Amino acid sequence: MKVSEIMARDVVSVGRDEPVSCAARLMERYNIGAVPVSGEDGRIVGVVTDRDIITRCVALGEMPAQTPVKRIMTKKAVTVNAGDDVRRAAQLMAARRVRRLPVVEDDRVVGMVSLGDIAALGRFDMEASLALSEISSNIRRL
Repeated sequence: MKVSEIMARDVVSVGRDEPVSCAARLMERYNIGAVPVSGEDGRIVGVVTDRDIITRCVALGEMPAQTPVKRIMTKKAVTVNAGDDVRRAAQLMAARRVRRLPVVEDDRVVGMVSLGDIAALGRFDMEASLALSEISSNIRRL
């Protein structure tokens, strides 16, 4: 099964010079946990997650309305191609410890795929379990 068959196609993105508060509002409005960051040419230049906002902005006392997304985003976003197999997406998630991947064609975001999307299929339980195990293995317990 290809990633394009399960990805979310309606993807919102944010510009790298937009304030963090803009990314947070998009996440709240669309009930999502990650937003691709696009450059002036529309190509992906990073990803900002709800966790990035908390750990790289709010927890450090930065002001979300004055902090540009480019200061807190993950610059080397892990991506998957629309034509890749779902197993490859799960392997990337496990290896890079991420729950969501932008889906790209020619460096332009055409969708998003999440660990939840893969798990919901029921056909890739082993891959989804392995990815979740890898993602969770380094989480510090309070």
